[in-house]
Amino acid sequence: MSTLPTVEQVEPQTWHHGLVARWWSLFRDSGPEIAYFRQFVEAGQPALDVACGTGRLLVPYLQAGLDVDGCDVSPDMVALCALAVEAVGASAQLTCQAMHALDLPRRYRTILVCGGFGLGSTRDQDQLALRRLYEHLEPGGRLVLDNEVPYADAAVWDLWPSGRRGGLPEQPRPPGARQLGPDGDEYALESRLLAVDPLGQQVAREIRASRWRAGSLVAEEHHRLTSNLYFRSELVLMLERAGFAEVAVRGEYNDLPPTPDDAFLVYVATREPGTS
Repeated sequence: MSTLPTVEQVEPQTWHHGLVARWWSLFRDSGPEIAYFRQFVEAGQPALDVACGTGRLLVPYLQAGLDVDGCDVSPDMVALCALAVEAVGASAQLTCQAMHALDLPRRYRTILVCGGFGLGSTRDQDQLALRRLYEHLEPGGRLVLDNEVPYADAAVWDLWPSGRRGGLPEQPRPPGARQLGPDGDEYALESRLLAVDPLGQQVAREIRASRWRAGSLVAEEHHRLTSNLYFRSELVLMLERAGFAEVAVRGEYNDLPPTPDDAFLVYVATREPGTS
């Protein structure tokens, strides 16, 4: 008799493979998150960058002499991150693991999750992930997690009411604007919306990654990604359920109280001192 897979056994889906991962490594190296999350790392080390990708945050932190490890669900992203770390003459413990299956030998004073929560996972896995993050913190340690509010993308939010989703899935578009890589090749990403599920609070998209050499298309890949959407109070309750005794919500990388105009909120959750 067959048995259903457990929450831990269901493989998360991600589009950060192959050409998408390479595009990330070549063109995603800036953003306000880098300086914002750094203040938390400086205040509490060692730190773990969960969903570290190709090292957008991790590499500059290592260059500054901070004690930071990294993990990501995509082996391609981890491999490219390792190359970026090596290129700056640094070293870090990098692991390929899903957030909900996190199992590392080290405990951390600070854990960061920048742009990675709720991607390609189930809602049960997201709840389990918060518990895993809690367990990897030292007593008194902090989890700093950002999350995009469900209404941040006006085009998607307009599709929540009944009768608005008849045009889905969107038709494929031509390749997006090309960007020149250091290898002389050109790269482009283009995404389209496949489905919006207001009841399940989930959005599905497809991304197409393209690569040209000497003007000729030499590679093209298609990947799918689902995103779970969370409102502020819902995510606070999930963090409390995971064991966090104190949860503060801040505005979009500014340490101010959150407002309805913030596209991203930052959750700072503290593990109570003295817990084991």
